[in-house]
Amino acid sequence: MSNDADWSRIVRELLAAVLERPPADLAALPNSTRLFGAELNLDSFSGMTLLTAIERDYGVDLAADDLGLESLESIGSLAAYLAAHAPAT
Repeated sequence: MSNDADWSRIVRELLAAVLERPPADLAALPNSTRLFGAELNLDSFSGMTLLTAIERDYGVDLAADDLGLESLESIGSLAAYLAAHAPAT
């Protein structure tokens, strides 16, 4: 999986699971939606849960690889980071 559109869908699915929200609620959000903004309202615990799921499912340790965590700015930035750094499947 290598394109941003696929990763954008995966990021939304992960967020839906972490936030315990219906996937349809997240499907319509733009890629510019901030992960820790008012729309999604991730907190430190749910953010850590998201990072753990990404490492478990896709082998990317964002906390170790992206020290500034710029990839966690928005849905789109996380999708782009995963597209560039996740091992090929």
